[in-house]
Amino acid sequence: MNESETTKTDPIQLSVVVPCYNEEEVLAQTTAALSQVLESMVAQGKISADSGVFYVDDGSKDKTWNLIKQTAHENKMIHGLKLSRNRGHQVALLAGLLNAPGDAIVSIDADLQDDVQAIEKMVDQFLAGSDIVYGVRSQRTTDTMFKRITARGFYQCLATMGVDIIYDHADFRLMSRRAIDALSQYSEANIFLRGMVPQIGFSHTIVYYERAERAAGESKYPLRKMLSFAIEGITSFSTKPLKWVGALGLLVCLLSFVLTGWVLFIRFFTDMSIPGWTSTIVPILFFSGVQLLCLSVLGIYLGKIYMEVKSRPRFFTDETV
Repeated sequence: MNESETTKTDPIQLSVVVPCYNEEEVLAQTTAALSQVLESMVAQGKISADSGVFYVDDGSKDKTWNLIKQTAHENKMIHGLKLSRNRGHQVALLAGLLNAPGDAIVSIDADLQDDVQAIEKMVDQFLAGSDIVYGVRSQRTTDTMFKRITARGFYQCLATMGVDIIYDHADFRLMSRRAIDALSQYSEANIFLRGMVPQIGFSHTIVYYERAERAAGESKYPLRKMLSFAIEGITSFSTKPLKWVGALGLLVCLLSFVLTGWVLFIRFFTDMSIPGWTSTIVPILFFSGVQLLCLSVLGIYLGKIYMEVKSRPRFFTDETV
C-alpha cells in the first residue's frame, strides 16, 4: 500500500514555492502571511518545523533577490533560489518544484491574490490521502467583465481542444512528493503546468477559495502575455488546430468551385461583369488570407518542434540561500 492510500499522522515537511519577478513591493506582506500559516500548522502538529517557503527569483530587475536574501537570514523558514536570467513564470515555478524538499509542495503566486489560508485545507486533503490538491476559485468577482469573459473562453477553448484542464484553476496547488517525481519526468521545453499536472493522474481533489485583489505591485500578466500563454497552452497539448487547418483547406477547395460557378454565371448569363476583375481579385484575396493563416498555425508548431529538439537546459540556478 503506498503512502497516499493511508491517512498520515506524523507531521509532514511542507514547502511553499513562490515564483517572483519584480515583487519587492509585496514580498514583505507575502512572507508575513505565509510564515503565519506555516507556524500555525507547525503548532498544530500537521507539518514539521523544517517546513519553509522557497522563493524563486526569475531574473528580477528590482531589489527582489536582495530582499529574499535579507529575509532568509532573519527567518529560518525562508529560502531562496535565483535563476541566472528571466525564464518566465512557468519555468521559474517548475524550478522551485524540482528543487524544494518536502513530503508535499504547495505552489502559490507572490501577489497574495490566492488565499494563503487555503493552504491548511490543502494539507488536510493531502493528509487524508490526496496526491494533488487543486486550488479553484469559487467566484471571479475581483475580475473585470473582460477578464471573466476571456478567462472562461480560454478554459472552454482548451476543453474543446481535448486538453485536460481544471476550470478556474491557475497555479495554486499542492503536490505530493511522488507527484513531483512524476512531473520531473516531463522533459519538454514548452512548459504549461496547468495542462501537465492533470496528466499525471494519481488521487486528486479540489479546495475552493475566494481570490482577492493584488496586495501590491502590478500584474505580470498583461493582455499580450495572457494571449501568448493561451496559445502556449493550446499548442502544447492539442494538434486539433492542425486538423482544423486541413478542414479549412477542404472548405476552401469547395468554396473555390462555388466561386468558379458564380463567376462563370455572371460572365455568360449577365452583362454585369467587369472583364478580368472578379476572376482575378477575389481568388487572390481569399486564397492569400487562407494561406497566411495556415502557414502561421504550422509555424507555431514548427517553432515548438525546433525548441524541443535542441534539448537545451530549461534553467540555470545562479544562487541559493
